[in-house]
Amino acid sequence: MSAAVRLEAGPSDVAALVERVRVLIDRAALPGRPGRALVGIAGAPGAGKSTLTEVLSGALERAGLPTAVVGMDGYHLAQSELERLGRADRKGAPDTFDAEGYVGLVRRIRVQRPDSPMVYAPRFDRHLEEPIAGAVPVPAGVPVVLTEGNYLLLDAEPWHRLTGLLDECWYLEVDDGPRRERLVARHVAHGRTPDAAAAWEAGSDQRNAEVVAASSERADVVVGWRES
Repeated sequence: MSAAVRLEAGPSDVAALVERVRVLIDRAALPGRPGRALVGIAGAPGAGKSTLTEVLSGALERAGLPTAVVGMDGYHLAQSELERLGRADRKGAPDTFDAEGYVGLVRRIRVQRPDSPMVYAPRFDRHLEEPIAGAVPVPAGVPVVLTEGNYLLLDAEPWHRLTGLLDECWYLEVDDGPRRERLVARHVAHGRTPDAAAAWEAGSDQRNAEVVAASSERADVVVGWRES
């Protein structure tokens, strides 16, 4: 893969990203059929992938480009299955997801046509800490689909198939200090004690962040995210 394009963005300025998506839509158009951009956004735990997709989808909607957002996190294995497999103590690692299921979802979205049925994706509920099936509709005619998650750029089976299904996959680059602070605060907000939250972030989360960072060289675009 050639060197990634670098784009700068922030909460109040995603114009360059909107234009990038618009180009992808135009490139995908065929005679008599509108184009669709299917863009992946990868990044370490706590990088702000959900924030970026929310800000970007809002900007795309205002630009007249309806957008669906689906997350890899909807394919977390259920807590009961993680416990059965002995993986509950490292929830969030690549093998704690139904990766084949997620790749299958992206493939269904890839081949979806304007006259195809609705595709439904699961959503991960952070309060329940469980996935909820059929929670996110992806209409056939929507011109933009954004999908975000940690492992979209992994060069391992079956994750490596994703880059062949996406029009582009972007890597969200942020300062490490604020990212790690956000993770600790998130864990506390969802019921862990401050000490337990810090231990989980320094252990499981950081190991996963290192795996994600090692995959960043496969990105088409690196998005440098400014916090303000």
